[in-house]
Amino acid sequence: MGKRAVLFVSVLLALAMAAPAVHAAGHEILVGHPATLSGSYAKAGEQAVGGVKAAVDWINNTRGGVMVGGEKKMIAYKVYDCESKKESVTSLLERLITTDKVHFTYAPYSSGLTLAGAPVAEKYGVIYMDHGGASDNIFKQGFEYIVQTIGPGSSYHAGTLEMVRKIDPAAKKVALAYEDSEFARSVMDGAEAKAKELGFDVVFKRTYPAKVTDLTPLLSDLKAAGAEIVIGGGHFQDGQLLNQQMADLDINPKLLSLIAAATLPAFGEALGDKAEGVMGPSHWEYGVTYSEAGAKKLGITWIGPSQDEYVALFKKAVGKDMLPDYHAAEASAALLSLVLAIEKVDSLDSDKVRAALGDLTFMSFYGGWDVDDTGKQIGHSMVDVQWQKGERVIIWPEAAQTGAPVYPKPKF
Repeated sequence: MGKRAVLFVSVLLALAMAAPAVHAAGHEILVGHPATLSGSYAKAGEQAVGGVKAAVDWINNTRGGVMVGGEKKMIAYKVYDCESKKESVTSLLERLITTDKVHFTYAPYSSGLTLAGAPVAEKYGVIYMDHGGASDNIFKQGFEYIVQTIGPGSSYHAGTLEMVRKIDPAAKKVALAYEDSEFARSVMDGAEAKAKELGFDVVFKRTYPAKVTDLTPLLSDLKAAGAEIVIGGGHFQDGQLLNQQMADLDINPKLLSLIAAATLPAFGEALGDKAEGVMGPSHWEYGVTYSEAGAKKLGITWIGPSQDEYVALFKKAVGKDMLPDYHAAEASAALLSLVLAIEKVDSLDSDKVRAALGDLTFMSFYGGWDVDDTGKQIGHSMVDVQWQKGERVIIWPEAAQTGAPVYPKPKF
C-alpha cells in the first residue's frame, strides 16, 4: 500500500488480545474506516481516529462489549489512511467491505470525501457512519445507508448570528468568505439565509479555492465592504491563512468566526495572539454539561462514558496530552449509536441496524442524537467557542457558557 500504511486496532476483552479480524469468527464486530490521517484533513483525521479508539476502549473494556445473539461481542476497528483523496476513499471502502469483511463502515472526514464514498456503501448495502460530512447536500441524494452524527452545515453559523443580534442589536453589515467546497458552501448558504432572517445586510459574499495560498485580493475587497461581522472558513489550513492575512491587512471586524479551523487546538498553537477573540462553531467542547442525570431528567437513554472518562481515554488513544475536540467527540458518538442500534434489534444485519438507527434517540457526553428519514442529524445542538488567553471558551448559547463573550473582539 506504500503510504497507505495499515493502522489496525483490535481490542479484545480485558487483556485486549489481538485476534484475526475475520468476519466469520463471530466473536467481534468489525468496523472499517478510510480515515484522513495525512493530506489536507490530517488534523481532523487524527482527532477522529483517536475518538473512535477511545470509544472502542470504553465499549470493550468498561461496558464489556455489545450484547448481540446472546453473547457479548467486542468491537474491532480497522483503519486505513485515505490521504484525504477521493480515489483512495472509494478503493479503500471496497477493500474494507470485500476483503476485510467489515460489518459497518465509517466515512472519512469532510463532506466531499464522505460524498465520494457513499455510493460504495450503497452498492454493498453496508452502513456508512458519517462523522465529519456536514453538507446538507449529502442527504438529498437518496442514499439509504449513510447516517450522520455531525450536524448539518446549514446550521453552523446560525447561533453565531443569533448571539450578535442579541448582544449588539445595532450591528448590520455581514461578510461571508468561505472555501469553495461541498461543506463550506452549505454553511455559507445557511449563514446567508439566517443573516437575512435576522435583519443583517450581507455586504460581501465570495468563495475561494480549496488549497488557496493567498487570500490578499479577496480580503482587500472584503475590507472595502466595511463589514462589522466576518464569518467564513472551510477547513484548518485555509482558516489559518484567512486569520493570518486578515491580521496582516489590519482588518478588524467586531467579530470573526471561522468554521472547522478555529475549534482545533492547533489553530491557537499556530496563530498565538492572532487567534485572540476569534470564534468558531463547534459540535462539542470540553466543559459541556451533558450527563446521565441530564438524560434521565429529559426521559431519554444515556450511554457513557462521562466527559472526564472520555478525555482520559482519548489521551490514552492518541498517546499524548492532547484534548479531544468535536472531530473526536462526534466520531465517538457515531460508534455509541451503532452499539445501541445493534442491541435494539439484536442483530448485525445492516438493514435491521439501519432501521434501528432511524428510530434511536439518546444522549451521550457529546449531547443529543436523533436522525431523520434521510439519515441527517437533527437531534444535536451546536455551541460557539472563542479563543480567550490561549484557551477555547464556550460563549454561546448562554445555557452552555463557560465564559462570557469578548465582543467586539480585540484588534489584531
